[in-house]
Amino acid sequence: MSTGSHSKEQRRFYLEDIPLAEALVRFVSDVGEAGGLVPTAPERVALEEALGRVTAEPVWARISSPHYHAAAMDGAAIRAEDTSNASERAPVRLRMREQAQWVDTGMPLPPGFDAVVMIENIHVVEDGLIEVMLPVAPWQHVRLMGEDIVASELLLPEGHLLKPPDLGAIVQAGLTHVEVRLRPQVAIIPTGTELVSPGGSLKPGNIIESNSLVLAGLIKEWGGVATRFSPIPDEYVQLKQVIQNALTDHDVVVINAGASAGRRDFTASLVADLGKVIAHGVAIRPGHPVVLGVVDGKPVIGVPGYPVSAVLTMELFVKPLVYRLQGMVPPQRPTVEAVMTRKVFSPMGEDEFLRVKVGKVGNELLATPLQRGAGVTMSLVRADGLVRIPRGCEGLQEHQTVRVEIFSSLEEIENAIVIVGSHDLALDVLANQLHKQYPQRSLSSSNVGSLGGLLALKRREAHLAGSHLLDEDSGEYNVPYVKRLLGDQEIFIVNLVYREQGLMVKKGNPKGIGNLADLGKQEVGFINRQRGAGTRVLLDFKLKELGIAPEQIKGYDRVAFTHLAVAAAVASGAADAGLGILTAARALDLDFVPVVRERYDLIIPRACYESPLLEPLLAILQQPSFKAEVEQLGGYDACHMGETIARLPM
Repeated sequence: MSTGSHSKEQRRFYLEDIPLAEALVRFVSDVGEAGGLVPTAPERVALEEALGRVTAEPVWARISSPHYHAAAMDGAAIRAEDTSNASERAPVRLRMREQAQWVDTGMPLPPGFDAVVMIENIHVVEDGLIEVMLPVAPWQHVRLMGEDIVASELLLPEGHLLKPPDLGAIVQAGLTHVEVRLRPQVAIIPTGTELVSPGGSLKPGNIIESNSLVLAGLIKEWGGVATRFSPIPDEYVQLKQVIQNALTDHDVVVINAGASAGRRDFTASLVADLGKVIAHGVAIRPGHPVVLGVVDGKPVIGVPGYPVSAVLTMELFVKPLVYRLQGMVPPQRPTVEAVMTRKVFSPMGEDEFLRVKVGKVGNELLATPLQRGAGVTMSLVRADGLVRIPRGCEGLQEHQTVRVEIFSSLEEIENAIVIVGSHDLALDVLANQLHKQYPQRSLSSSNVGSLGGLLALKRREAHLAGSHLLDEDSGEYNVPYVKRLLGDQEIFIVNLVYREQGLMVKKGNPKGIGNLADLGKQEVGFINRQRGAGTRVLLDFKLKELGIAPEQIKGYDRVAFTHLAVAAAVASGAADAGLGILTAARALDLDFVPVVRERYDLIIPRACYESPLLEPLLAILQQPSFKAEVEQLGGYDACHMGETIARLPM
């Protein structure tokens, strides 16, 4: 299998389902036996270059610090026995030069003297004569030689990650250089004929190669040095040569993509051809098709091409290698206990690693699952932490307490304002201004629709909700729903914006869609919002007015979770029309058919409204500059922004 073309039938299949713990033991054992886990060689570097490096040998003090007896105070050096009888009523007089000498902090203690009197306790009688009013103990106010560091003592052990104070101690101990481990060299080889380098021209089927940038960042974060290779097409012979070349001057080789069992997935076959496959397929989600191998005594890992899978498998299998090559154990992230806000189903045969948003509402930490899927890059960006659902578990229950491995600090989590509910682009502008003006604050949002937002408030899982629910009976926005669902709480309804809702259609409106009634035409494909979304409630209300049954609309049951997602579906040709806001249509250069002007409000429980946490957010809503920024997006009227529409119960 070393040359020639490799069809799907010719390649070996060994996608397995090895439990994670077993895969890790196998991998570490086989790589260790092959010599691939020996710490890297030492190199001698100047201290200016040593920050963040790992000591390759113990660091011993060459000199003491201080290397002389030093005055610890401004005053006079004296012999302690000369002051034994001193008191305020009977001060002892000492002659300068013979019995005392002036010293400043840090000066060497003159020979023959063993203490320092503070300047505050000295009275100058005349030139050359002083009085000491209190007795002084031997070596009082003196830094003895070696008080901090004694020559030949151990400063730092081997395998220590050097921090700024460490460098100061090493310098004080008389050293200018230190022996550190060579940074582990990791090759990152992105594969795929469909890959295009950033900035290159894109055609349908092309994918911008971004994984290597992310994976290289992880390696740097862990103390290694990453070499990013240019994307390599799915050609067996070429890939083999690139891997062989990478093995000559790297400690670890990471092959990104080609790890599964598709027609052009060669990673497992290449590793088997060049060395040994330890595992191909581990019972984890995401990241199941990972390839673990060893070639020429060095670990070679095939990580899946989807970004979430790639990051997880790097953390599980590559991170321990990079640290061990530096003679270290990987640090553990802090963990907290949080309550799940939703039920989560999980396959019983795999360990699932679920990314979550974490926020503190009241006195409780809450974990909300993010959109799952190995290709959802933004789940990596938005996640505050990771919940592991063990193999053999069917999932997590709503309100279940779970342990969350957090990525950010607990302080950041506690300063996050949690908003749940309807999606609106004005909230993105608000999030940016909040963090810009109040860097300690952030806006953590989840798009679950207006109704979902109110239900989250009912369960006390958010600080506020965005809503634009139209009541069919009264024609009023939000107030009737708040009364029905949150009648047991005191609620402030604060206006954010009035906005234009309408039909988003392709540029030029090729299907000639002029109103909602046209959605019933057979040739029009529609994309809807999810149940509970205010936009869907509005649509159903208007369809009922027009006498159009939902089943008459092709695509009524196809849903997207944000206005931008609806716009993207229309722009891509996946749908001919979708109901949404004018701002989303403009963002993707779509035409817009107005339907209604609606009110979008923030629903805030009194305890949150009056809390210091929300003060900055409410203050921004009053700023004319912010109102102008929102209106510039188009389709918004901010004339009542920040005003309290209603306070319930009235």
